[in-house]
Amino acid sequence: MELTVKSRNGKITERQRQHIDEKLSKLARYMDGITSATVEVHTEMQRNAGEIHRVQVTLVGEHGVYLRAEEQAPDLYTAVDAVQEVLQRQITRYKEKYWRRGRPRRPVEPVVEAEPVVAVAEPEAAVTEEPPAPEVIRTKQFKLRPMFTEDAIEQMELLGHNFFVFQDAETMRICVLYRRRDGAYGLIVPETA
Repeated sequence: MELTVKSRNGKITERQRQHIDEKLSKLARYMDGITSATVEVHTEMQRNAGEIHRVQVTLVGEHGVYLRAEEQAPDLYTAVDAVQEVLQRQITRYKEKYWRRGRPRRPVEPVVEAEPVVAVAEPEAAVTEEPPAPEVIRTKQFKLRPMFTEDAIEQMELLGHNFFVFQDAETMRICVLYRRRDGAYGLIVPETA
């Protein structure tokens, strides 16, 4: 398993890195084929709690499975232990769902395709103050692998996100899956002009 440790502010000591490596290497017992792990450590001061360590871990499996967990604690070691426990539960859930029983037998919530939105230009009002320009504060890169919509739903649930970008295995098109307010899922399938 390739381990990458990033610290947004401050340095990670060799002892802390060894603890992170030791805890995450234990996850290999639960799931074979973890190809890489990315650990991001962020330390911040909070008024009520003092110094807080936030640890986010993203695991990549050999079949394109992504698992992500984030925990925070006053002590870095406690935060790493908590993240390891969360990832262990996610791996167990994933294995029970796919490896032991095969495909899930429960019906998947209906996927609703998004309707095209038509933008209507409104007349400009007198603007006295210009709002600040939006800025990109984080960029993520990931490999797309073809998967079916049901697999994308499960991957999105494992990551704990509200949306998921994937390549549809049937059409080989890039799609965006998202969770609707009513709990169902929506699917955005872009068309080129």
